[in-house]
Amino acid sequence: MKRGRLWEALGEREFRLLWLGQTTSVLGDALVPVALAFAVLDDLDGSATDLGFVLGAQTATFVAFVLIGGVWADRLPRQFVMLSSDAIRCLVQATIAILLLTGSAQLWQLVALAATYGFADAFFFPAATGLIPLTVSPSRLQQANALLGMSRSAAFFAGPALAGVVVAVAQPGVAFVADAATFLVSIASLSALRLPRGERPPQKSFIADLSAGWRGFSSRKWLWVIVLWATTILFVVVAPMQVLGPVVAKEHLGGAGPWGAVLACWSAGTLLGGLLALRWMPARPLFVSAALLIVFAGPSALLAIPAPTAAIAAAQLAAGLTIGFFTAVWSTTMQQHIPADTLSRVSAYDWMGSFAFLPLGFVLAGPVSNEIGIRTTLLAGAVWTVVSACLVLLVRDIRDLRRRDDERLEPDARLEPGVASSES
Repeated sequence: MKRGRLWEALGEREFRLLWLGQTTSVLGDALVPVALAFAVLDDLDGSATDLGFVLGAQTATFVAFVLIGGVWADRLPRQFVMLSSDAIRCLVQATIAILLLTGSAQLWQLVALAATYGFADAFFFPAATGLIPLTVSPSRLQQANALLGMSRSAAFFAGPALAGVVVAVAQPGVAFVADAATFLVSIASLSALRLPRGERPPQKSFIADLSAGWRGFSSRKWLWVIVLWATTILFVVVAPMQVLGPVVAKEHLGGAGPWGAVLACWSAGTLLGGLLALRWMPARPLFVSAALLIVFAGPSALLAIPAPTAAIAAAQLAAGLTIGFFTAVWSTTMQQHIPADTLSRVSAYDWMGSFAFLPLGFVLAGPVSNEIGIRTTLLAGAVWTVVSACLVLLVRDIRDLRRRDDERLEPDARLEPGVASSES
């Protein structure tokens, strides 16, 4: 792709509006991880296990409701589903801000509000997966996904460092005020979208729609293998990192500031990964992405030592690059190979499967580390990253899947029982 054409997706009005709203919203979201961690650990005098319960509550409700969200995103206008989700999340963050700023927050309240936030997320993300292709030309789809990923990465590069400053000089509640305000910008941009009204297939029962989504998901080996892999990585690697990382930072690295810097380097890496995805569109996208993800083992291994902050941050930068590239490629691959009329339902199985055991990972990270040690817990994640990536690369469907830049696919024949279909 020529240099002058890298940003062409932003020239399309609908995608530009979507991008502006989501970029603003995600900047507010980027303040939350550091603020939430130290709100629990410092303001509430909580433990790693307490933080795990809050994070786990949000993810648990997401997993529990995402299939329902996927069905309704294929039934209702996806724009409406996303607007409703933004409104709920805005209210949740505003409520948390009030509780923290008034000093009246309790752990059970944060758990309940986090669960509500996860419920809204469960409807937003399947709808967003299906809406993005409606805002941009097919040939610019990976570019659009890369740009959205880059804006998220840029936000999470600046956000954690800013959140570290906010926590140090003010208090975590201020970060939640900012996040609530950014949802209002997202609502305004989504409201301004003018999207084509595609014809939706006749609605069947909820169970029939859910079953059809399962058939579309389970019939694609490349899809369910990657999702199964993601499930294990989030459970064994990501959950312990998010729960134990702030603890290691507090005890060995200097607290919120260094941990914010480590998270910022992760986001800088994902930004570079997005830039790479703008330029490089491999013919075998999943094979290339899976091979690169071996690098993801680095941060857990170095945090286990623990290595100096600079070394951990460098590993986060490299790991973030691979994830930034993978995220853009993965979204594009799904949107190119799954018909639009079923995309939200099928992607809901992706979201649910990937995050299925993350809540348990959050809850178990603290107790497990108490039994076997923080170092052993983190090292186990690093080892599994390498082993599992090698296993995924052995799957033929992943090695052979080719990218496609043609028009949207016809309705999926494999969703009808007894009807055979093929995929180019």
